[in-house]
Amino acid sequence: MSTRTPGNSGPAQGLCFSRVPGKPVAWEADGRLAVHLWLRQDGRFDTDLALRLSVAEAEVLHAQLCYALADEPVTTPPGSTPYCRSHQREDATARRS
Repeated sequence: MSTRTPGNSGPAQGLCFSRVPGKPVAWEADGRLAVHLWLRQDGRFDTDLALRLSVAEAEVLHAQLCYALADEPVTTPPGSTPYCRSHQREDATARRS
């Protein structure tokens, strides 16, 4: 999975982000989740970086991914958790408290 900047002629041009193979999403010491990424510029490796998300941000991203994968409108109404996470949300909140 990678993301290119718009308007580029091919995969080797512009900025590309992709997940680091074999490096799972992990809890950080500050209670955030880290998604480890590689950054390439114009086809050359530039650096490693991490997308750090709070539990709330991770929940919203997860909900949006669930809806998108189910080919449903990607909406996250306040207090709405996808069925696949409804029984796990309380566990994650309790674990981080």
